[in-house]
This record gives sequence, structure tokens and C-alpha cells, in this order.
Amino acid sequence: MSNPFDLSGRRALVTSANTGIGQAIALALAQAGAEVICAGRRPSDETVAMIGSAGGVATSLLVDFSDPMAGQGLFEGRGIDILINNAGIIRRNDAVDFTEEDWDDVMDVNLKALFFTTQAFARAVFAVGGTGAVVNIASLLTFQGGIRVPSYTAAKHGVAGLTKLLANEWAASGINVNAVAPGYIETNNTAALREDPARSGAILDRIPAGRWGQASDIAGAVVYLCTPAAGYVHGAVLNVDGGWLAR
Repeated sequence: MSNPFDLSGRRALVTSANTGIGQAIALALAQAGAEVICAGRRPSDETVAMIGSAGGVATSLLVDFSDPMAGQGLFEGRGIDILINNAGIIRRNDAVDFTEEDWDDVMDVNLKALFFTTQAFARAVFAVGGTGAVVNIASLLTFQGGIRVPSYTAAKHGVAGLTKLLANEWAASGINVNAVAPGYIETNNTAALREDPARSGAILDRIPAGRWGQASDIAGAVVYLCTPAAGYVHGAVLNVDGGWLAR
């Protein structure tokens, strides 16, 4: 009997896989049997080395997604059938002081590049009559407003909408499109929050699981959505937040 969680023979591209959640996703996909291409504006040499030392296959590819069209031409001839849209940035300021530049920078990477990269992926898959899986990385701010992050919140709300729209269009054609919404995860991006006793305490008090998440918690959910086990899952936004949104 075949293993519905096996990704052997599949080739995945993970954006921004040099550290944090992206790195954990790349490692988990490789552990499940996939060959992994780590694409981003910084080299993913550490991730590639970690996968290689564990017996997997991975390469690093420099792509700067601050250019929303950087993904065009990225998939032709590469045989990629899994796309993980993890690249993202954030800008913080009060809404009354937020600049057009900070708005555009975030929207370009977090939403526009995500759409056009996914479009290029689907075109390549359809051109060879293949099938595939897309997992977008959303956020708690896909569902909540947050504070002082207007462009990030708008973009992450948009990620949910695009996930559903693309699932509607492509589900019958063999591409599964879903998203994972991480909660508070121990990464470099949350270091300042975790080092603030009052803020960290308030966050932990809200999380039913009673702990910050690990990047591997997100990786496991992403791998699931890429496997045959999730073959009938389309347009879902899976919260991996320790129960934060249920509170």
C-alpha cells in the first residue's frame, strides 16, 4: 500500500528558504522525499547543506521577489510540481504616518509577487499536462487587524482571497491551492516580542497550547497539504496557531 504522505519523485520550490519557517519547510519537504529548490534574494546554502547531510537533494537559487515579476520564467523546464510561497516582508508604523513606499514594498512582495509567481507555476504545470500543489503562507493577520502593520494586514487578507480564487479555478485541473496561517512562532522576526516579558506573557496567556510555535509546526502542515493525503483539500486556510484564533 502506498504512503499518502510520501513526496518521492516530486520537485518543490520554496521561496525564502534560507532561515526560519522557510528553512523548516524545505527540510520537511526533503524529509518527505521531495527534491527542493530554495529560491530567494539571499543564498540558502545552510538549508541546502542541512538537506544534503540528511541524504536529501536541494539547490539554492537567487531570486529577488521585491520584483513582483521575478517568478516569470522560473518554472519552465525545471519540472517543479510544488510551490511554497513563503517570501514576505513587514513594515511597521501608525496608519496616519504610513508611507506609500512602505505600502508598495510590502504589497509587491507579499501579494503581487505571490500571485504572479503562482501564475507562472500554473502555466508551466498546465503546459506539460501535469498536476501540482501550491501552499501560500498566510498569517493570523489574515483574520485579524493587528496594529501598525496596514500593508502587511491587507496583503495577508489578500493571500486568503487569492488562495480561494485560484483553488476555484484550478481544482478541477489538477492543482491544489491552499494556505497555512502561522501563529506566534519562534523565529528571528519574533525575537523582540519574546524578549519583552510583558508582551510575551500576554501572548502566551492567549495561546491555549501554552507555548510559542516552532517553525517545524508550520512545516508539518505545509507538507501535508502537498501530499496525496490532501488531494481533496482545495482553498483551505489552515490555522497553525496553538489555538490562538479559537480563544
